[in-house]
Amino acid sequence: MAPDAFTEALSRGPLYAALAALAGGFLVSLTPCVYPMIAVTVSIFGARQAKSRWEGALLSLSFVLGIVAMFVPIGVLAGLSGSVFGSALQSSWVIIGVSLLFLALAASLFGAFELALPAGLTNRLAAIGGIGHKGAFLLGLVCGLIASPCTGPVLTGILTWIAQTRSAPLGALAMGAFALGLGFPFFLVGTFAIQLPKSGRWMVHVKSALGIVLIIVALHFASTAFPAIASWAKPGSWFYGAAGLACLVGLALGAVHREFSELGAGVKVAKASGVALVSAGGFALVAALGQPSHTPSWRFEDVEAVRAEALAGGKPLLVDFTAAWCGACKQLDRKTFSSPDVQPELNRFFKVKVDATNDDDPKVAATMEKYNVVGLPTVLVFDSTGKEAMRYTDFVEPSPFLEAIRRIN
Repeated sequence: MAPDAFTEALSRGPLYAALAALAGGFLVSLTPCVYPMIAVTVSIFGARQAKSRWEGALLSLSFVLGIVAMFVPIGVLAGLSGSVFGSALQSSWVIIGVSLLFLALAASLFGAFELALPAGLTNRLAAIGGIGHKGAFLLGLVCGLIASPCTGPVLTGILTWIAQTRSAPLGALAMGAFALGLGFPFFLVGTFAIQLPKSGRWMVHVKSALGIVLIIVALHFASTAFPAIASWAKPGSWFYGAAGLACLVGLALGAVHREFSELGAGVKVAKASGVALVSAGGFALVAALGQPSHTPSWRFEDVEAVRAEALAGGKPLLVDFTAAWCGACKQLDRKTFSSPDVQPELNRFFKVKVDATNDDDPKVAATMEKYNVVGLPTVLVFDSTGKEAMRYTDFVEPSPFLEAIRRIN
């Protein structure tokens, strides 16, 4: 669900990606589409009738592995399609369309319309496999389809982020973690035969919370192509306080605990106002936290012209190839390049950025080919003689980066 509901955490590295997706899967398991069927599903594949806890655990594990086997290939495909997705992001119309899709999915979680498979198909899928390890695995394999009304909106956000990373391994990791989060309650009930809390209004509250997350996803995604959307967000305690206050007021108005289906226009207005305030406050916090606290002076000119200027002045040069969809690129800006320790050392470098969001631009493509740039991020460091001294193709922490550039003459 990419600084959006997931992207701020996801862009920090594989561990954060896995944890964010795991949390997303677990939250989906608490929604009305999934939670009520946990006990029934566990009984179908036989964990309730298991002769020992160990047997119940193995049956439950088979079910969870079935869920993993369904979702991981989807993550891999999303990662492999990243180049197509990156090209699509060249169009502002595509970005607007994806953002509107997120808003529509959020509306479905608020009850505006239902995303559901036909009842007959759902019942057939639920009966697949029968009792035993094979049955448990097959039932897990189709679990995502049965739960599609609630998994769909969250999965769209995660898969969009995976496509942005252009990484099949990260796609497999994120979707595997999502599947484990989704399957955790099933494993818990099947292994330990515990009684889960009764279904109730709290499940609708979970859907509302996920809906707000998707609104923030939509706003962040739009801001990657239209920076003005987030340009007003400034890091600072007063700004964080104001954004936090907006979230608290929105929650008090009923952003989560009230429903649009309740009678009375006042309830609906309060709910809508609450959702708007929490979404705006949450996006403001995410956008502000994503801004570098100190911004080094970058040039956005022709690389060859800046390189010639650096060579004539006997200065080293740093070239940063970046893109709007590149999470690691933003992390470099926010953490490494803007570090108070790194900036004084960077001041002796000529610094130029190449925006490769539109990698079909002939000028951008020619520059990337000339410098053998095959993926993002790519940071090239040239010494004062114009020779390439080092190259980074992933996020690097401030300390090792500072140590490295200090050695550049």
